[in-house]
Amino acid sequence: MTEVIAKKRDGGSLTEKELTFFINGLTNGDIPDYQTSALLMAIYLNKMNSRETATLTRLMMESGDQIDLSAITGIKVDKHSTGGVGDKTTLVLAPLVASTGVPVAKMTGKGLGHTGGTVDKLESFAGIHTALDQKAFIKQVKKIGIALTGQSGNLVPADQQLYALRDVTATVDNRSLIAASIMSKKLASGADAIVLDVKVGNGGFNPDVASAQKLAKTMIAIGKKMNRKTVAVISRMDQPLGHAVGNGLEVIEAIETLKGNGPKDLVDLSLELGSQMLLLSKKVTTKTAAKKLLKKQLSSGAALKLFKKFIKAQGGDISLIDNYDQFPTAKYTQEIIAPTSGWVNGLTARTVGLASMQLGAGRQKKSDPIDLAAGVYLHKKIGSKVKKGDVLATLYTNKKKQLQSAMELILPAWRIEVKQKKQAAVVVKVIR
Repeated sequence: MTEVIAKKRDGGSLTEKELTFFINGLTNGDIPDYQTSALLMAIYLNKMNSRETATLTRLMMESGDQIDLSAITGIKVDKHSTGGVGDKTTLVLAPLVASTGVPVAKMTGKGLGHTGGTVDKLESFAGIHTALDQKAFIKQVKKIGIALTGQSGNLVPADQQLYALRDVTATVDNRSLIAASIMSKKLASGADAIVLDVKVGNGGFNPDVASAQKLAKTMIAIGKKMNRKTVAVISRMDQPLGHAVGNGLEVIEAIETLKGNGPKDLVDLSLELGSQMLLLSKKVTTKTAAKKLLKKQLSSGAALKLFKKFIKAQGGDISLIDNYDQFPTAKYTQEIIAPTSGWVNGLTARTVGLASMQLGAGRQKKSDPIDLAAGVYLHKKIGSKVKKGDVLATLYTNKKKQLQSAMELILPAWRIEVKQKKQAAVVVKVIR
């Protein structure tokens, strides 16, 4: 292992044999954390080429369970988001796409830090099962066309170990390591094709479009080397997606979207991602036909109907879908008031996400409990005209002591100016 570390430290390219030695030693416990950390720092500083990145991804994928979805008819298309604030897209997208007849068999995760997780949001439904075994998972997809479940404990164990160390050794921000982490999980989940939602802006991981494109192209190259069709959608995360940030609040907004009342940015992104999924599945041949079909499924109520069927199949209480009063509620609320008049020309997504986490909607460690009722509802976003005294947002929490600090944290998130600036579309571009 010392030789492997030294080779990468000096800018060398690691062979398949060397990377295999590393991943095998990592997963069977032969390589101590301090040596793994040293190699991660060497990779961080000297980077990896496309061959090394693809090889590392494949070895990570093969380090644990791999899900076989061949029993499900058709092309299975998965979607992955690099993480954002208020990103409840999967809750809209999965039933919307599945309602067209394209099977959706999705492994999903819990949230960490200021970004939310789909499993946490689903747990707003009392009684829901978010840990289906492989047999039950496949059976449900074959029966109703959709299933969402938390990731298997032995799915890509190498990534679990590497991520834990990257998080505490300041080596998270490396394109090859990020791409390998994301793609190894998607490939192990059994997808035939993958649509990537790569976020750009202060609320995501990539600060600018150039870095988002580089990450997208790296992941697309991995997909191609693994014989998986992969498409990336670059989408903005300069402000939260939609109005709701926090688990229960986001579920309600997702349901409203399926009822035809969704915010424009969430609807636009869902239609773009959904169109790419339909194209990869060969359900349609043009994006125009894809969007037309998806809009029809929304307006007819077909997507909402399948959402109810899916929640019921996994044991969730579907009465909540038509009676929001049954969702978890917060004991304490606080309004954030506009200090001046003008136009909202900026809304820092990361700040809103951190405030929501402080209120109890997020976790700093995977073992931290989540308050399903906590979060932030945004009344004014970029493009909104405000008067002094208008309500910018409402905070929800069961931690009274956290309200004051969350208020102080979130107020600077809004940039209110005299002149209105043009609002950018949520979808930046599609990369193939």
